[in-house]
Amino acid sequence: MKLTVITPDKLAYEGDVTAVTVPGSAGSFQILKDHAAIVSTLEDGKVIIKNINDELVIIIKGGVVEVKDNNIIILAEGIVEN
Repeated sequence: MKLTVITPDKLAYEGDVTAVTVPGSAGSFQILKDHAAIVSTLEDGKVIIKNINDELVIIIKGGVVEVKDNNIIILAEGIVEN
């Protein structure tokens, strides 16, 4: 799957992933290969990005996620920098 995380300021992440967990408005959910097409609003929280070798956590300030044909696009309102 391909994941793209975009904020109004920058491209925060782009790459191939095996799983993504997002903070949906009705609760966190995980996106795996061949997930049904979906558009969902996101709350403030952790986006957990997993690929074959490791795991990355990005903390977002709300946004929207779209999943279609193994492409995941997260439009985040902002990212909390560590």
